[in-house]
Amino acid sequence: MASISEWYAGKNVLITGATGFMGKVLVEKLLRSCPDVNALYILVRPKAGQSMSERVQDMMKCKLFDRVREDNPDFHQKIIPISSELTQPGLAISPEDVQTLTSCINIVFHCAATIRFDEPLKHALQLNVIATLQLLSLAQQMQHLQAFIHISTAYANCNRRHIDEVIYPLPVEPKKLIDSLEWMDDSIVRDITPRLIGDRPNTYTYTKALAECVVQQESGKLNIGIIRPSIVGASWQEPFPGWIDNFNGPSGVFIAAGKGILRTMRASNDAVADLIPVDVVINLTLAAGWYTAVHRPKTALVYNCTTGGINPFHWGEIGAVIRHTTIHTRNHTSILTVCGRNCAELILVIFQTFNFDVRQLNWPEYIENYCIGTKKYVLNEDMSDIPAARQHLRKLRNIRYTFNTVLLVFIWRVFIARSQMARNIWYFVVSLCFKFLSYFRASSTLT
Repeated sequence: MASISEWYAGKNVLITGATGFMGKVLVEKLLRSCPDVNALYILVRPKAGQSMSERVQDMMKCKLFDRVREDNPDFHQKIIPISSELTQPGLAISPEDVQTLTSCINIVFHCAATIRFDEPLKHALQLNVIATLQLLSLAQQMQHLQAFIHISTAYANCNRRHIDEVIYPLPVEPKKLIDSLEWMDDSIVRDITPRLIGDRPNTYTYTKALAECVVQQESGKLNIGIIRPSIVGASWQEPFPGWIDNFNGPSGVFIAAGKGILRTMRASNDAVADLIPVDVVINLTLAAGWYTAVHRPKTALVYNCTTGGINPFHWGEIGAVIRHTTIHTRNHTSILTVCGRNCAELILVIFQTFNFDVRQLNWPEYIENYCIGTKKYVLNEDMSDIPAARQHLRKLRNIRYTFNTVLLVFIWRVFIARSQMARNIWYFVVSLCFKFLSYFRASSTLT
């Protein structure tokens, strides 16, 4: 445990995707658990009318950084933004910044990616593959680089039934594909996309698989680590339980269900909900960065960061927890589970500060904290209005029951009007109900 914090002391770290969900947690964890880290260089682009500096300032005001702010009010001085654009040649990094990065960076964490499932193939290829290629090219120029950690996804090889911690070959050469698609019209690319991605469900999983191959091919003399998280959800413990800042994945489902908008969803109750808390992924990422730099593996180390194979929790069980949470609300911490062979080896040497061994997970508590987190940190709602929220849900439920009853009676009445058999059944049921009520009243009188 001490070795990790000590190793990061004095190091200069480069992070892509630092303003995203996982990137922010990575920045916070480094600043809080590795206080002697020298500097964090983060690639940022202007977005939605905000300059690079404004985006970084907004990020540092986030509640996520409250614990760091208490320990070190001047933590922002260690964050150095670098203007960059992943869709541009050379990542649009200025020559001066290239000189700075190549002369001082010790470790790279590549978190940036598009996670949209319906992204056009050309755009997904640019963000997930070409940008990775260009970052690797920059990394090979870094004079003091000790490790390059690439964040992939457990679903990069979702077309396989069993996924080992290896990089699987693809039927297409990534660089040849890039060259081919470059001259094609968007409509042509759209037409051939289904054939290119094959039995993968979308361009996201396909381009992430391509990115893994690129990392392997371009690694050269670099020390490479690849992290494959499954569905990344709210935090388990750090910096506090339930932190989440987006509607992605299960967050949107929890919010829609909690608001009473989503009443039913088509799913298999027995399907495994392979969630992984974001702080678990980040702890593993930092531990893998340390391990990769210290041990200098000859080939890229792959870490499957998932829960389904060790401590599975099913969507049917999640539904039960959500229903419970709308009635009872508590604040508990929760625990979770990881992963594959390489993770298990790391667990032997890592514990307490960079903990990613989550085999003691209490899933119901984690899901409950997750639901509460979406209310507090995504919707920015006050927890004091929970009684009013419960009353609102009961009102929606009563409206639904009333509507369903009226609809059923209406349909039945229409059916009765057209069928003599239906009328006979209706009269029989009504007479039976009256007999039961008469019996009940007589029994009550005798009692």
